[in-house]
Order: sequence, then C-alpha cells, then structure tokens
Amino acid sequence: MTDTQTDPTLRSPSGYDLTPPSESQRVALEADLNAEEKRVLLSHGTEAPFCGVLLGEKRAGVFCCRECGLPLFKQGTKFESGTGWPSFTQPVDEAHVTAIVDRSYGMVRTETVCARCGGHQGHVFPDGPPPTGLRYCINSVALSFVPEGSPLPDPLGRGDGVA
Repeated sequence: MTDTQTDPTLRSPSGYDLTPPSESQRVALEADLNAEEKRVLLSHGTEAPFCGVLLGEKRAGVFCCRECGLPLFKQGTKFESGTGWPSFTQPVDEAHVTAIVDRSYGMVRTETVCARCGGHQGHVFPDGPPPTGLRYCINSVALSFVPEGSPLPDPLGRGDGVA
C-alpha cells in the first residue's frame, strides 16, 4: 500500500488504483473498443439479452471493466438470474462500482458504472439472492473475463496484478 500523505493516487480499500484515466489515456482506451462496446460503455447502451459471450462463463476468475481493466466482479458472486445478462450479488470492492440514478425510458433505476473510467456496466436491482439481496445486471460487452491465476488487463500500466 502507498503512503497517502505523499502519493496522490486514489486507491480502493482493496488496493486498486482508481485514478481516472488522463484525456490521452481515455482516447487510447476508447480506440481499443469495437462499435458495440462503444455503444454500451460510452453511450449507456444495453446489449440484447441471452446473447452475451460471458452469460455462461463458469470458470473461476474475475470479470474486469472492458474499457480500463479494473476488477469489478468475482466468479463466486455470479448467479443465474434468468434475465439474459450476467448477474452478480456484489462487486469485488464497493469502491469499484459507482451507482447513478437513471431516469431514462420513464423508469427510475440505478445505473452502475466503472468507478475508474466511468464506463457504463449495467444496472443494480434490489431483487437478488442472499447474502446481499442485490442483482448487478451487467452487459457482457462491458466486461472482460480473466481466468484465476492469469494477469489482469492493465491498459493503463498501473500494475494491478493477477486474478
């Protein structure tokens, strides 16, 4: 852990660097996204249900933000919700996901975005299973999966470690 007296880096309780990307880093991150990833992550879109590549992912590992690589959810918190999107009971660290009131489409929901880059992930609903009672309903294209023991994506060069 770093000394917060001398290091301006914003760290989560679990030790990850949450400092937002610089403008030049953001441009580079966005250039690495395909059209569907841009639509979801940058324009708050939603992928079609039951077609996301990570919906059936069952291996041990971590689901990271596709844009910046921040670890967001662990496989052990994933559950089958029947909604057509990967669903999780809780994030890796509460500080890694930011909740925003979403009043679009005549509804009031809670949008979830990556706390580091602000990329749209999905929504959280109060209808999940124990232990949290929450259902983080997340777009597959907003995530990348890292098998346990593999290096985490590190597009910002922050040395975030291993899944």
